[in-house]
Amino acid sequence: MTAPKSPMKLLLIVPHPDDEVYGAAGTLMDHVHAGHTVGLLTLTRGEAGRTLGLADSPQALGDLRETELRACLDVIGVQVHEHLSFPDKYLQDQPLTALIEVARSAMQRWRPETVLTFPPNGSNGHPDHVTTHRAVKAAWDSLPQAERPALWYYASDVAPENEEWRALWLPPTIRRDVSRFITRKLQAIACHRTQALSTVDFIRKYPERVTEETFYQVE
Repeated sequence: MTAPKSPMKLLLIVPHPDDEVYGAAGTLMDHVHAGHTVGLLTLTRGEAGRTLGLADSPQALGDLRETELRACLDVIGVQVHEHLSFPDKYLQDQPLTALIEVARSAMQRWRPETVLTFPPNGSNGHPDHVTTHRAVKAAWDSLPQAERPALWYYASDVAPENEEWRALWLPPTIRRDVSRFITRKLQAIACHRTQALSTVDFIRKYPERVTEETFYQVE
């Protein structure tokens, strides 16, 4: 493996532990394999999620999900990670200016070539996903045009069934074959034991996205 190159190749900004793995783990692995630096900014500890009987309180769940995330990132090979503690499930209640500043600061400090986050509909309408999109897009818009990284959103060929989410759907414009990383990607996904139901749902609904990761690039 060659020494990581600078500046950062890809920065992923998402609200929850596990948001990094389903749709981008293979792309992150591909960049790391090529000798690039990749980064992740996680906004919450995921303490409001389902416990599946693995934790007995929100605090314990947040601790467990931090541990799961560290294991996942070790498998992927992510070199730079910042984990914040905004309240899970309540990002929309936080001052948007604070979230914008967090995203803007990350872009300015790490100078990524590309930033990846959720699309306007949050992919599935989750309020934290939608709020993260709004913050990242506003931070990106606030940068001088010459300093803006490329901006990618998670994207799926399958339009949402929900009419409101479908109105904001953006189909993929970028496709990345990550099939050579499938074994490690599945291992990384499996690190998030508390998210087993999400894993089953993702593979059931979007099996093709295990080996092909798809994104929309903002022009």
